[in-house]
Amino acid sequence: MKKVKISNEANLPTTHGTFKVQAFAEGCKEHLAIYSDPLPDIPIVRIHSECLTGDALGSIKCDCGEQLSTALDIIAKDGGMVIYHRQEGRNIGLLNKINAYALQDKGYDTVEANHQLGFAADERTYDIVETILEHFGIKKIRLLTNNPKKIESLKNIDIVERIPLIIESNPHNEKYLKTKKEQMGHLL
Repeated sequence: MKKVKISNEANLPTTHGTFKVQAFAEGCKEHLAIYSDPLPDIPIVRIHSECLTGDALGSIKCDCGEQLSTALDIIAKDGGMVIYHRQEGRNIGLLNKINAYALQDKGYDTVEANHQLGFAADERTYDIVETILEHFGIKKIRLLTNNPKKIESLKNIDIVERIPLIIESNPHNEKYLKTKKEQMGHLL
């Protein structure tokens, strides 16, 4: 694993609640831990993969923005952490993600579009997640996810509960969500 630099802790008041935040620099990727203070003994943890179009621009082609917003509401209420995982477009980058969107506009599903561009359906890795959790002394979590790959990636963390994060579909993301369930094994 690459050397990880860790920022100071800062306050982060948001529309969802007031959190603490720290950044974790892993090479050129800078991830965030956004967390309640205090953290519960067994916190709810959401590993949220970066999605500029959904998180910042409000795209409804995916469920990412709504998942992030819901996760922040949950940890504000019940305590926990969102790990904002900087791997845009399932780690193919923003430029390739937009190229994948263009292919989706032509009828390809999200997996087919990635394959057309020469990528696997999902290029993400989750090594940094355990490093972040270890930094906080977290050994047990309640994982807020639908993605079995995230569950499998946490080898040294005891997942005492998986909490589903289901977002209602709309006409723009219906095919995307169906593909995530049927081809990628998401627990929807």
